[in-house]
Amino acid sequence: MRGKGVCYDVGRVMLGRNWRPEFDPKIVHRELEIIKNDLHCNAVRLQGLDLDRLTIAAEDALQQGLEVWFSPEMWDRDQEETRAYVVNGARRAEELRTRWPNNVVFSVGSEVTLFTQGFLQGTNVLERLSHPSLRETLKAGKHNPPLNAFLAATNTQVREVFRGPVTYASVGLETVDWTPFDFVGVDLYREKRGREMYPKLIERYLGFGKPLANMEFGCCTFQGAEDLGGRGWDIVDWSKMPPELKGEYVYDQTTQAREVAELLRINDEAGVNSTFVFTFVEPGAGVQDDMEQQLVQTLKFDLDIVRYSLVKSFLDGRHGTVYPGMPWEPKEAFKAVAEYYANH
Repeated sequence: MRGKGVCYDVGRVMLGRNWRPEFDPKIVHRELEIIKNDLHCNAVRLQGLDLDRLTIAAEDALQQGLEVWFSPEMWDRDQEETRAYVVNGARRAEELRTRWPNNVVFSVGSEVTLFTQGFLQGTNVLERLSHPSLRETLKAGKHNPPLNAFLAATNTQVREVFRGPVTYASVGLETVDWTPFDFVGVDLYREKRGREMYPKLIERYLGFGKPLANMEFGCCTFQGAEDLGGRGWDIVDWSKMPPELKGEYVYDQTTQAREVAELLRINDEAGVNSTFVFTFVEPGAGVQDDMEQQLVQTLKFDLDIVRYSLVKSFLDGRHGTVYPGMPWEPKEAFKAVAEYYANH
């Protein structure tokens, strides 16, 4: 593969909760340094809402020699506001591209059908996923024409301010017209029900005749997580106080490491141009204030069990030993990704 990367969250925001409550440029610099030198990446997909954060991280990554896939993400807003935000992000990306030509790729969105209002019923992503009309709408493909109209209009406006390559991070339930894009992009996780068909799915996206980027894929950290793919986070019942696991699940870093390494191999052998393992670090994942910190302390399970991150974050102020000063410790999956990228 040409692009060997990971996803890096500068602060995604869902339902008012920032997944990276604190943004320290010094920590970001060090993490990007580790991504390049120790994970052996040559690319990084930067995800988040705040354009200032994205720009700071992108400039740092570019200075360190990483290719940047600039991916601004605004969730649960209407289409007009979302498009205006994405175009503003493209302006930021162009300022960087003029200084680092051929090293910036811009993404016009991520799984828009799910994360933007107007394509499915519901005011936020959780309502849309649980709405009674979801299955019928998707089966009938009613979301695809308005989706492609949105993407085409957004792409046109982005091209007016950004001169580099453009892509979109699609999801399997979307049928995208890839004509206006330079890269075909898909968040392609693997689940039990489609496990044997996974290489065929990659082949389908390669069939569009453009370089393919697997923009997001990974595995949570428990036995059986490889069967749930992108739904691994859903094993926790957050409606209970304190939250509880929905069943008997065993924390297991080896499962995560094995699945991620196998997915890298499959994508590589299939001819995918660029891969981005989800995700390097999940420092907060919505745990923001003192009350929520206290809530986490009451949990009877390790919160890392539902995380896709390659490193295990500490929420109590501790620091790791492998990388002194970092508020996390590398997991087995970190080593698996580093080994694969170093040898392929």
